[in-house]
Amino acid sequence: MTRKADRKPLHLNAFLMSVGHHEAAWRLPESPADGGTDIAHYQNLARIAERGRLDSLFLADSPVLQGDPGRRPVSKLEPTVLLTALAGVTTHIGLIATASTSYNEPYNLARRFASVDHVSGGRAGWNIVTTAGADAARNFGLDDTPLHRDRYLRAAEFVDVATKLWDSWADDAVLADKESGVHALADRVRKVHHQGEYFRVDGPLNVRRSPQGYPLLVQAGSSEDGKDFAARYAEAVFTAQQTLEEAIAFYQDVKQRTAAFGRDPEGIKILPGIVPVIGDTEADALALDAELDRLIRPEYAKRQLANRLRIPPDQLDLDRELPEDIPTEDEIEGAKSRYTLVVELARREKLTVRQLIGRLGGGRGHRTFAGTAEQVADTIEHWYDAGAADGFNIMPAVLPSGLELFVDRVVPILQERGLFRTEYTGRTLREHYGLPRPSNRLFDTVDASAGHLGIALADAR
Repeated sequence: MTRKADRKPLHLNAFLMSVGHHEAAWRLPESPADGGTDIAHYQNLARIAERGRLDSLFLADSPVLQGDPGRRPVSKLEPTVLLTALAGVTTHIGLIATASTSYNEPYNLARRFASVDHVSGGRAGWNIVTTAGADAARNFGLDDTPLHRDRYLRAAEFVDVATKLWDSWADDAVLADKESGVHALADRVRKVHHQGEYFRVDGPLNVRRSPQGYPLLVQAGSSEDGKDFAARYAEAVFTAQQTLEEAIAFYQDVKQRTAAFGRDPEGIKILPGIVPVIGDTEADALALDAELDRLIRPEYAKRQLANRLRIPPDQLDLDRELPEDIPTEDEIEGAKSRYTLVVELARREKLTVRQLIGRLGGGRGHRTFAGTAEQVADTIEHWYDAGAADGFNIMPAVLPSGLELFVDRVVPILQERGLFRTEYTGRTLREHYGLPRPSNRLFDTVDASAGHLGIALADAR
């Protein structure tokens, strides 16, 4: 598969992870050690990403303390709150945040994202996740993680309720007619009356329909349930793929599943994550990559790997390959696809635990590579033209320097090759991704004609 004859501009998202995606990024002199809670740091990153005309930026989240605070910075701000601060210093770039369907309620979350969409003028996106891990479960009064399939069933109903709530106001509901004293038409604001297996929600939402109708829906799971969920609901998919062949297979699989759900495959954009380490020369990039790996604390990283593999740390020998006797994916209830990716990477390349830690230290399973700006651009173009992606989730190893290098050196090359925009042509996140504003399921769009409004307003007077 190739797009060279008729290829559309690719999409680029900046995945902002505190001071960088590499495990040891915080130890470099340039890194702001308190970046995770420094609003000025994030505002600077948002401005850099917008300077590069990137489609969007993304903030991950989890309702649990992730990692050992004694070893690396783990403190982070609640992302939807942070997005409102970033909206105030940017004008075009999309603003995406993770929020869990496992440990939120549809009404409150729908209200938060509708609020961000209003505050930003139509630039909000929601990365929908089904949170795994017993630590998170215990923060919400549960003994352990709900079963994988149950989490996805809850997530499906959650999204259904949220979209109903976003549709509970017609686009034409608010008149604000001071002469008649009519602010909104009562029959254009409706309850949703949802009663399902997991939620009972009456509605309507206490926020009018937002500029995008509702935020861009993003998903990041790659298990079988995750791919079906993406094909049914998602408009963008963030994924981790180690090889071109795996990326092409994933791309084709999700597009086919999307069509099977009766959706246009072009209505879902697939963005694999890449962790580029960029240098003036390839040798410079490799030296920085090696320095970052040298700064990893192996005893800490071994515990993290053991936790992911669901085995005791003492079963891992730093200078041996993974033991044969580890759980299968079917025995794992959380992050199934990432578990399989890590194990297959180790088996395929016969990596020792120490080597695997180094490979995971930069991107936790996403593809990492070191090279010049030209080499990074070549890799992006090759994967894109091969039919492996609609764009890429850029995950700088170190922030802010890695993002600056990508924006100032790689983006111009992509622009020169006609692969990426030189200016924004739209204002909303949906426009950046070439996606339509969703219709309102609760109201007949024909009723929103000027005639309907005129009659309603005359009646009100």
